[in-house]
Amino acid sequence: MANKKHKDEAKPFKWKHAVGEIILWLVTWYSRYALSYRDLKEIAAERGFKLDHSTIYRWVQEYASEINKRIKPYLKLTCDSWKVDETYVKIKGVWHYLYRAIDKQGSTLDWMLSRNRNKQSTKRFFKKLLVSNHTIDPRVINVDKSPTFPPALSELQSEIVMPKKTKLRAIKYLNNSMENDHKFTKSKSRYRQWYQSFSTARNTLNGIETMRMIQKGQIRNIGKDVVKQNQFVRSLFGIAA
Repeated sequence: MANKKHKDEAKPFKWKHAVGEIILWLVTWYSRYALSYRDLKEIAAERGFKLDHSTIYRWVQEYASEINKRIKPYLKLTCDSWKVDETYVKIKGVWHYLYRAIDKQGSTLDWMLSRNRNKQSTKRFFKKLLVSNHTIDPRVINVDKSPTFPPALSELQSEIVMPKKTKLRAIKYLNNSMENDHKFTKSKSRYRQWYQSFSTARNTLNGIETMRMIQKGQIRNIGKDVVKQNQFVRSLFGIAA
């Protein structure tokens, strides 16, 4: 079973009707820009590729999270001053919560989609941040006035998961940069009229947030050059520039 999984990862586009470069091109464009599946269908048609919008949807669902998984070893280290906040995402007409975190320099730490906004969800997000290889233990965490953050931090510190030295600053104006950072994710989601299932939202948001990290220049030795960024994504799947 392990050998089979390794072979599948080595051939990520096996059994696909289009070549890997076209798939990655469409997935990264969808994740990077405010485009719908029908927009991409027309753009592909202009370039000689006849695709149904549902095919592009399936590729985004399959490969957006895969790109996220493959970039992790190449991420630059972030700093020890965190800004954490939740924003709203609509799924099938119901508001859900997207936990997001950046450092003081604006680099994305991580994100997590949740059905609930409570202490348990906050603890789960903090744990996710702490185990990421590109983050370091926080010296300070800037949050808004949400009542879920203090008890979540306190419990994690008592469980020796979060460092005792970590301080929580619940001052609303300190989180202005966090609020501004949300718009890059939410504008794309609103343009596409939100999401129809939790799994669809999670996979799509993985793509949006991952490409945003790449756009910010968080990949080592790549920077903010768009050509180099696209070449990097292709190289993750063994596609030569």
